[in-house]
Amino acid sequence: MNGPRDIRLLLADVDGTLVTRDKKLTEATKTAAAELHDAGLVLAITSGRPPRGMSMLVEPLNLQGPIADFNGGVFVNPDLSLIESHTIGGATARQTLQLMLDHHLDAWIFTADGWFIRDKNAPHVARETSTIQFDATVVASFSNEHLARAVKIVGVSDDLKLVADCEELAQRALSKTASAARSQPYYLDVTHPKANKGMVVITLSKFFDIEPRQIAAIGDMPNDVFMFRESGFSIAMGNSSDEVNSQANAVTDSNENDGFAKAVRKLILRRGVF
Repeated sequence: MNGPRDIRLLLADVDGTLVTRDKKLTEATKTAAAELHDAGLVLAITSGRPPRGMSMLVEPLNLQGPIADFNGGVFVNPDLSLIESHTIGGATARQTLQLMLDHHLDAWIFTADGWFIRDKNAPHVARETSTIQFDATVVASFSNEHLARAVKIVGVSDDLKLVADCEELAQRALSKTASAARSQPYYLDVTHPKANKGMVVITLSKFFDIEPRQIAAIGDMPNDVFMFRESGFSIAMGNSSDEVNSQANAVTDSNENDGFAKAVRKLILRRGVF
């Protein structure tokens, strides 16, 4: 499938899209980012990661505009200075936490500058530490201060059906007060209602003074569908589920097989063979 001709910005998810399973940027991905820049297009990134968990991508991707952390809960400049932040709100954060615990998910709380957990040996803590490259703070319980400052609350479980079911429940229960979507099959992210990847598209369109139809979006998870719906052209990764693929304009190769770079060359820059 040919891509559109009027794209001025490519918005990319990070985990499962820009980086491989072992959280590395391939040389092909870095080259594709440079080719976008040389062609006069903007590359922007969005992720459920906190700002410090994105900092290692700034230089190799030559990022020059706002970075949307926590799915748009926090926007920072490439030097990580704060542009804007959206906390969930104490009452909604408390409701979210209780919903997750009632449905037997572990829970993590992220603030703009911290990550709080109750058990350092809980599932995926070690993996997340490696991914974002800083340690969580272990607390006996989450305080009112943690809840008041929460930018993202994550429900975690290796029971993937449980996470999917809890996503549906959270979307119904929190529909007017928060955004809830899986960022990985084992993570349910809850953020401020303005903190979803669809709103990232709208925010970037205003920042760069371009139309949303001039933004292309690429990702692999259900929370990326929000940006698919708001952008002018959407690309699902080859490692995406059928659910995600069906809501994209095109599907590229997987993140293990340079799917991002292939999408840039074939669909955005329209340079044919990878």
